[in-house]
Amino acid sequence: MNKIGVVGDLDSIIGFKTLGIDVYPASGDEVTGVLNRLATGGYAIIFVTEQAAESAAETIDRYKTSPFPAIIPIPGNRGTTGFGMQGIHANVEKAIGADILFRDSNPGES
Repeated sequence: MNKIGVVGDLDSIIGFKTLGIDVYPASGDEVTGVLNRLATGGYAIIFVTEQAAESAAETIDRYKTSPFPAIIPIPGNRGTTGFGMQGIHANVEKAIGADILFRDSNPGES
């Protein structure tokens, strides 16, 4: 059975433990190592807080072309940084060939 994990600061991710999701507190340079360990350890889905994802952007990009794991940025307890929406914007524009989501604003802005 494939596993699900979440990476980020402890305050943001501890609630996932009650759902049976494996929790991996990490920040800064630690995030890259944790993501690589989970990606090769049978995890199908890895949620990562946007703050943590920003420090491991190159590692996340490397796994984008692989079917597993799916690495999904989520807002942390301090709110969104716009990192997740920037990724969605880039993927939609790449697939469609045009900016259909954010014609009048920048991704991540409210």
